[in-house]
Amino acid sequence: MALKIRLARAGAKKRPFYHIVVADSQSPRDGRFIERLGTYNPLLPADHADRVRLLPERVTHWLGQGALATERVGRFLGRAGLAPMPPIREQPKQSQPRKKAKSAR
Repeated sequence: MALKIRLARAGAKKRPFYHIVVADSQSPRDGRFIERLGTYNPLLPADHADRVRLLPERVTHWLGQGALATERVGRFLGRAGLAPMPPIREQPKQSQPRKKAKSAR
């Protein structure tokens, strides 16, 4: 059984709120999970204390058991000092302006 530490969506329509959970990698996003490890409220300002709340001792326990964090949760854990910060991926070249648009400037 492969374990993941990931987000499970809660909250109303257009009012997202997420629980940080440990779940089997094959279970649905909002479905069955093993344990709740914290919460994430993206509607709060970035510097607000309650934006990301974690249970550090339980997170380290599950990381020790071999659970892998998703990219977004990995950033939360990196900022909290519970795991190494994941590398920031390079932005795709596809989203950059094309040659014609660059020459028009």
